[in-house]
Amino acid sequence: MDKQLQEAQGEKRRWIKSVPLLIVEVFVLFLAIGIMYVVVTTTAEVEHTDIDEENIAINDEVVEAMKTEQSVADTDKGYRNIALFGVDSRDGDLGKGTRSDTIIIASINLDTQEIKLVSVFRDTYLNLGNDTYNKCNAAYAQGGPEQAISMLNTNLDLDITDYVTVGFDGLIDAVDAIGGIEMEIADKEITHLNNYQLSMAKKMDVDYIPVEQSGRQLLNGMQATAYCRIRYGGGDDFRRAERQRNVLTAMMDKAKTASVGELTEMVNSILPEVQTSLGLNEILSVLSSVAGYKVVASDGFPFEDERVGVRIGSKGDCIVPDDLEENVIVLHEILYPEADYKPSKQVSGISVEIESLTDEYR
Repeated sequence: MDKQLQEAQGEKRRWIKSVPLLIVEVFVLFLAIGIMYVVVTTTAEVEHTDIDEENIAINDEVVEAMKTEQSVADTDKGYRNIALFGVDSRDGDLGKGTRSDTIIIASINLDTQEIKLVSVFRDTYLNLGNDTYNKCNAAYAQGGPEQAISMLNTNLDLDITDYVTVGFDGLIDAVDAIGGIEMEIADKEITHLNNYQLSMAKKMDVDYIPVEQSGRQLLNGMQATAYCRIRYGGGDDFRRAERQRNVLTAMMDKAKTASVGELTEMVNSILPEVQTSLGLNEILSVLSSVAGYKVVASDGFPFEDERVGVRIGSKGDCIVPDDLEENVIVLHEILYPEADYKPSKQVSGISVEIESLTDEYR
């Protein structure tokens, strides 16, 4: 193989393996649970949206497996899978027409109260649930949560029928509502932090307060959100993910000392940025022992050794599963105790199609 071509392919693979699981995505789950708690304990309301389950695609073999599981009499409650979407909506519209920047599968073991999170990278090249292929975040833009859920079920052999969608603009208000968070700022981060603040302030038509010195200091919502977005100054996406972990940890630590009023204000400030298919009784069921829930696993799909980054014509840079079937096998091993999972015929067909459509770009 030509040396230049080898180097180019190596670059593509290094690029894709540098994409971490963004901790800001875990914030979606934290936020969703907090919102649900306040909905139950206060007079706040979350926008409830009924979805027609007949419009949700579930692969035939998965449907048959579900029937078999339901026919087995036991005392286990089983698993509950919920799709979590994060959208960059500035007008409060959380439906179709906006791409989902964040896509997470939250798998809840109702018996052990363990939660496993798997993010599906937004640029992953998949079947959109309607036999067209593109970056998977286009599914939400085309058909809202129904099509986005169908996309997940079709490609991953899942049976999701519920979702929570959160708009990320609420992060600024959430940090401000708890009185800001303390962070350690390095000299080389100041310029980038303020540049991101300036960009956001222009879009939102608001003022901002520049960070003028390094060291440990109290950041307001705008500053903390800008800090989360820094991807320069060394470390690239890996360091950005670390910053997001630090912000999330600081928020959770601050929330532990916040008053009920402050926590309620935090959640109420972002309620216009939330939409869900879950009803109050379902929320109460999930939250009946929420204090015992714990996140025991998190990862990103496609998995590190099973993906490649390529540029696909007008679609731009995409994350392509090297072998979708293998990725689905790993996914099911993570979410469920299934050591020998065999993907459905539908997934096998999609896997072949993805390979065919992307072969010339690899």
